[in-house]
Amino acid sequence: MRTKRLLATAAAASVFVLSACGANTAPSDDGAAADTGSNEATKGTVGVILPETATSSRWVGFDKPLLEKALRAEGFEADVQNAQGEVQKFTTLADGMIAKGVDVLVLAAINSEVGSAVVSKAEAAGIPTIDYDRLNLGGGSDYYVSFDNVRVGELQGEGLAEALEGEKGAEVIEIEGAPTDNNATLFHEGQRNVLQPLYDSGELELVQSQPIDNWDNQKGGTVFEQILTSNGGTVDGVVAANDGLAGAIITVLKKNGLAGKVPVTGQDATPDGLKAILRGHQYMTVFKPIEKEAEATAKLAAALAEGDTAAADELASDTVHDPEGDRDVKSVLLDPELITKENVKTVIDAGYVPASDVCVRDVKDVCDKLGIS
Repeated sequence: MRTKRLLATAAAASVFVLSACGANTAPSDDGAAADTGSNEATKGTVGVILPETATSSRWVGFDKPLLEKALRAEGFEADVQNAQGEVQKFTTLADGMIAKGVDVLVLAAINSEVGSAVVSKAEAAGIPTIDYDRLNLGGGSDYYVSFDNVRVGELQGEGLAEALEGEKGAEVIEIEGAPTDNNATLFHEGQRNVLQPLYDSGELELVQSQPIDNWDNQKGGTVFEQILTSNGGTVDGVVAANDGLAGAIITVLKKNGLAGKVPVTGQDATPDGLKAILRGHQYMTVFKPIEKEAEATAKLAAALAEGDTAAADELASDTVHDPEGDRDVKSVLLDPELITKENVKTVIDAGYVPASDVCVRDVKDVCDKLGIS
């Protein structure tokens, strides 16, 4: 069994925003109960509460429909709702699901404080809980499903190191995710696993590393521009923690005539990120197929709903350490994949993003050359 070490965040009650699709748009979600699309009898109901839609479209555009589909495939009704970034709404939704008697409660909490409170209520009602995508530090959920987030950061570091290979002393600016977001902490840990030895040896030079509150893309662009200006208007490479921040950074690079000359990392394989890669403005992204995350969550929830903890433990064969709760949490950790221009087709072929959302206007010829259709 592998053990992944989670670093503690600075505050347990911090904003709990996923590093996902940045400024991409998605259909609005008013938090209404999901339409399962079927009137057939089910084995029970699994409740899912997602955190927000303001900074990331993945929750509505990907997680919600994929969780509904995966849970239906396991024979369960899926009640998937979104708290829209409001702690009180998150609590209200949870109270309603607990009162309704859902068989399992899946949480992507807004912050650890509300997450822990909800888990305690569910536990008192005899309802098992699963932390989804982000571990609720200090909480009581016995299971956790996510991607290997340290590995995500390592892929970002590997991508930048590859892009700057042979450029001794190349200057790097790091624009990181929210300092209150444990995933952002893990991404940064993974990046430094690769880049710190290069900084120490002088192969690369770190100009500045700056976290961005709430994964705010606009603020990320502003902060990057300030650092770039203070560095004489030059930089050789940029670590951007996700595609949204990468897009804001590329906008600044364009203003300074540097877009396409400076490799920029990313994450989430968003349509905008993939287009930026095909244009040569972004060097890489990280593909995290949410369908696999949803399917793993559904299988785990089904086992727990049926009281089969042995099957649940077999599925959750990894562990992560929660330093705030000083406990190891049984986990499903999925493998991310590095995406550069050469394998953008992988994301399209997987059905994660349609070619029509990527192969537009100025990148259509590039798509044709790469066999993307």
